[in-house]
Amino acid sequence: MADIIQLLPDSIANQIAAGEVIQRPASVVKELLENSIDAGSTQIKLIVKDAGKALIQVIDNGCGMSETDARMCFERHATSKIRAAKDLFEIRTMGFRGEAMASIAAIAQVEMKTRKHNEDLGIRLNIEGSEIKSQEPCQCNAGTSLSIKNLFYNVPARRNFLKTTTVEMRHIIDEFQRVSLANPDIFFSLHHNNAEVFHLPVSNLRQRIVNLFGPNSNKKLVPVLEETDALKLEGFVGKPEFAKKTRGEQFFFVNKRFIKSGYLHHALMGAYEDMLPKDTYPLYVIFIEIDPARIDINVHPTKQEIKFDDERLVYNYLKVSVRHALGQYSITPTLDFEQEQSFSSYRPQQSSESSQRSAASSGSNFPQKGTYQTIPSKANDNNPLDSSNLKNWKKMYDGLDEFDPSTEEKISDQPITIESKMSDDSPLDDAQKSFSKESKPLYQVHGTYIVSHIKSGYILVDQQAAHERILFESYLETLSKNEPSTQKELFPKTINLNPADAALLKDLVPQINKLGFDIQDFGKDAFVIHGVPTDLKSGQNEQKLIEQLLEQYKSNQDLDLNIQENIARSMARSSAIKKGQQMTQEEMRELVDKLFACAMPFTSPNGKKCFITFEMDELAKRFSV
Repeated sequence: MADIIQLLPDSIANQIAAGEVIQRPASVVKELLENSIDAGSTQIKLIVKDAGKALIQVIDNGCGMSETDARMCFERHATSKIRAAKDLFEIRTMGFRGEAMASIAAIAQVEMKTRKHNEDLGIRLNIEGSEIKSQEPCQCNAGTSLSIKNLFYNVPARRNFLKTTTVEMRHIIDEFQRVSLANPDIFFSLHHNNAEVFHLPVSNLRQRIVNLFGPNSNKKLVPVLEETDALKLEGFVGKPEFAKKTRGEQFFFVNKRFIKSGYLHHALMGAYEDMLPKDTYPLYVIFIEIDPARIDINVHPTKQEIKFDDERLVYNYLKVSVRHALGQYSITPTLDFEQEQSFSSYRPQQSSESSQRSAASSGSNFPQKGTYQTIPSKANDNNPLDSSNLKNWKKMYDGLDEFDPSTEEKISDQPITIESKMSDDSPLDDAQKSFSKESKPLYQVHGTYIVSHIKSGYILVDQQAAHERILFESYLETLSKNEPSTQKELFPKTINLNPADAALLKDLVPQINKLGFDIQDFGKDAFVIHGVPTDLKSGQNEQKLIEQLLEQYKSNQDLDLNIQENIARSMARSSAIKKGQQMTQEEMRELVDKLFACAMPFTSPNGKKCFITFEMDELAKRFSV
């Protein structure tokens, strides 16, 4: 029988390796940026077209390569970073495996221009599918320029599985942010489709964070700095009140290498114990410097996983250091994340006049909840404040002297009947879907749930989930009909976003405007809002709404939704009433009626139940002995 085991050709082996190392355009960006850093570059420019599907180009001013090195770097397991096995435990560079360039060359059309600083001419290489098409001397700047065109051109299955331009660009920005955060002493820029997205001058870490995440991030930061013989830990964590409901601004670096670690994330979240609302994530950028001999980074081809020789030590040290930093800056536990300030149960003490003015304007004869009233004693005529208070108290009794005591006996002789709204026992017609029939009032529980009677018992409606369902179906219908209703702003408002969010909003503006917004790009990460949807709650902060919309959109990108469904879902989540918001009887009735007019009233867009039914039989069983 003939032998059947044979060595694979290098071209096939490289394509197999590429399946692990190069998963999407962002993987190429990561590898090329890290190579530029290892080359000692002080200026790195990233140019991307069509989210990397058409072009990824990295230009640096690093050391450059000789003609031999330029050819050798595309061979499998060719590297300048290690020489012997012991070097694996002393790694300080970003790359060391020698697989990335060979993998990229196997699945793309590559052009490289490189020149060493002490040479007059450089070298130009063209490679397609691991095959060198041309090699010639050229004039070029010192350093290296690598152009990766038509990624996965010879692996159509992989190319077809790439996500939309918006999603792939989001991943590229993530990789760019990680590399640039770890190297604030290097100039970086990112250009997408001929538009500059990031321009990051050399700076310190705090300024680099601000340049990446916007000027508003500066006030969120709390510095962390601790050092022992075992390791050094430094960076910044965010204040609890600025925590977001979506991930994306959490970074761990070990010896300047970005890593993903659920174990370390758990330690850091433990430092925020009792400070963060449920299901929220603070910003953090944490650098850990540790002896390379005490870690193993050769775990996964992406090099984003790491093993510590003493994980418990790192865990405890991180938790204590962050807790100490938060304590130093007097960070205290915050209130309910979703509680709206305008509906707080208590307000600051007001003066008597302002309290009564507030009560009069609201049509109420009772003191406002949360203000403390005291009955005045004998007024001091010499004290103008007491005299004013006395006048106000006298006003409360105006008209009492008009009461005729002679009618008291007549009234007292008559039988008295006390009747409440609960006395109405007319059944609710469940068959006709009149869930909010006016014969029964609706009640709000803790500003979160609405109680509505039905013939067989009652239903408990989650007001936020129900409103999200209503808005979601309304926005989907608006997007499909393309008939938005816009309320023009008397004074257009300008909002400023961080560069990554600004790039995302530019792509989404045409779809968002179909919902009734009138948003125009104003340049330099700024946008002008000329109008908002007519059904949008008045007085809503437009910048906060747009930021929430973008955060929700990014969190939905992994669900493989089409752009219209994603925007409708994100907009509904951002615009819906929140837990803790008080509602009038009319508002509750309208919400319940609209919910049961929806095509899918049972769940919110993210799958949460909108209501629960409680039957009378079930309640009776609970009360039985």
